[in-house]
Amino acid sequence: MPAKLTFFPVGNGDMALIKLDNKQTILVDINIRAAADDPEDDTYDVAQDLKRRLSRDDKGRLYVDAFLLSHPDSDHVTGLTTHFHLGPPEDFPEGDENLILIREMWSSPIVFRRASKQHKLCDEAKAWATEARRRVALFKEKGLTGTGSGDRILILGEDKDGKTDDLTDILVKQDGLLTAADRVNTGQLEGRLLAPMYVDEDDKELIEVLEKNNSSAIVRFSIAGDGVADRCRFLTGGDADVSIWDQLWQRHKDSNKDWLSYDVMETPHHCSWRTLSHDRWSEMGEKVKVSEDARNALSQTRDGAIIVASCKPIKKDDDNPPHERAKREYVSITSAERFICTTEYADEHDGPVEFNITGVGTSKQLALTPKKAASIAGVTGVTTTPRSHG
Repeated sequence: MPAKLTFFPVGNGDMALIKLDNKQTILVDINIRAAADDPEDDTYDVAQDLKRRLSRDDKGRLYVDAFLLSHPDSDHVTGLTTHFHLGPPEDFPEGDENLILIREMWSSPIVFRRASKQHKLCDEAKAWATEARRRVALFKEKGLTGTGSGDRILILGEDKDGKTDDLTDILVKQDGLLTAADRVNTGQLEGRLLAPMYVDEDDKELIEVLEKNNSSAIVRFSIAGDGVADRCRFLTGGDADVSIWDQLWQRHKDSNKDWLSYDVMETPHHCSWRTLSHDRWSEMGEKVKVSEDARNALSQTRDGAIIVASCKPIKKDDDNPPHERAKREYVSITSAERFICTTEYADEHDGPVEFNITGVGTSKQLALTPKKAASIAGVTGVTTTPRSHG
């Protein structure tokens, strides 16, 4: 089976699954809404679709090898307590065939420290934070070798005041690499952690910038296909807005801009206009200007790159996100044929957007729909899954 990259239709939210050549799975965010769990509702049943793509361990438990939470907004963590087991793996309900075990959590320090009056954690995010703290405490007690699958965690980014100094073995610093899921390193994956940014507590301006969405984890994955490294580069950035992309471009443009290059990018913040500009559309309309730095950061495409917007249908109105002016900018970076809205795609095809990642050459034809085709480096074949419940 080829490696796969799947984007589920979850409205204005994110939910993507990476499946590696070795069958390991990495889940990036979830937005499993109540309507999607209701068999009487026609909202796409993403939970069932996800579960059918996962493996079971020797105890019959569904699992993901790693779960990356980009940041703790509700549209990135909804459904956690309903569909995932939280707590020690030995407490997993015996015989439960529906709950999913998280073998390893990938979590930013934001869930521990950046809740504020402007950004209160939802109940699901609080549950994630509680589980993250449990795993960190267990690591401090038992060390790296004393924690097994279901108890493991990676901390993405340094915390302030030296709070992560004693977590070196489970800490990935900004610009560092993720090379293993659940500590299984087989050369199938490399993830460059571009953000969250380390904050000097004296830098009050940056601290203000990093409130809420701008502490999102930004990762540029490089995924192997058929055992061949770097067949698909996938850039995902949570809800990071224009100020962060500006800073990333300034940080990397001279020596490391290749770290921003991609074959597939998920538009930050669900195709929001605020990812691309400091100007307010509500005040300026078509007179707004795109930030050159942010656009540069988001346009480091490899040949035939595709941009996926995980959002509701994009209309020409004042709604944001998604925003039609942002869509136009992304289309100018790729093309109309290489820009895909997950909800619009699901409405037409009754399924998620899915890429098969192979090792055949550096450019293969990709059938986006029966009417469209494009070229993408090492990625072939978008497939769909029939809509179903139960």
